Amino acid sequence: MSYFTIAGVQMNALHHGDNTEAMRHRIDVLMSRFPQVQMVLFSELMPLGASPHHAQPMPSHAEQMFCQLAEQHRIWLIPGSMFEHTDEGIYNTLSVINPHGQVVARYRKMFPFRPYEAGVESGSEFVVFDVPNVARFGVSICYDMWFPETTRTLAAMGAEVILHPTMTDTIDRDIELSIARTNAAVNQCYFFDINGAGALGNGRSIVVGPSGDVIHQAGTGEEVMPIEVDLNRVRRERETGLRGLGQPLKSFRDRAVDFSLYRSETGSSPFLDTLGPLAKPQRADIEEY
Repeated sequence: MSYFTIAGVQMNALHHGDNTEAMRHRIDVLMSRFPQVQMVLFSELMPLGASPHHAQPMPSHAEQMFCQLAEQHRIWLIPGSMFEHTDEGIYNTLSVINPHGQVVARYRKMFPFRPYEAGVESGSEFVVFDVPNVARFGVSICYDMWFPETTRTLAAMGAEVILHPTMTDTIDRDIELSIARTNAAVNQCYFFDINGAGALGNGRSIVVGPSGDVIHQAGTGEEVMPIEVDLNRVRRERETGLRGLGQPLKSFRDRAVDFSLYRSETGSSPFLDTLGPLAKPQRADIEEY
């Protein structure tokens, strides 16, 4: 199968509180209106809000509800992410649920938005999963995409579509739109960057094709985005080049350069070590006259 329909859901929700019933309703309406949809993707921290105080061990009751919904509608479902409580700490965790209502993977955000996303641990495992006879998908969360190594690694693992829930309510959303296009182009893949609206984001979700072309960009309010992707397009462009030109994945594979920075256990360097601590900027004292 070359064609596959993915619906991104950009919705308003409570910043602190249980949004799962609203998500259930949205899925029911979505599948009634667009029965061709095969996968549904929500934004980061949509189910239970943005406070780590709502962290739950996984599997959780909320995750189980989404499993039932996925089985009911026979869809692949990524219900954004939720804070996961473990003995090691709290993680920002995404669940991938198949049409049989089974959790086939969980991904823990690698780059919490520090220093603002305080008290959240970093995940360390990349996650890709296969939709049989369709494609390989990779997942990442919000701030992860600011680090090109994350998307490049997923592409090197064979991902043809990157599913990327986001919760951005800040003035850097315009930069993220550029990053989404760049990640898609340099890795020759589809990139679904789905943001929240209202209290859980300022919208402007974006779906990008493997040439960095914008397939759809949402506004700032609620929106449902059913998009049919053509996986043969990814495979053809990886074979012949972006617009018949550059072949960045092949060039990366065949590179002569050795990136010495990555041989360090910390990925640090003498220059990076001079940048100071990872902390919120503080207001400067102003002398009163």
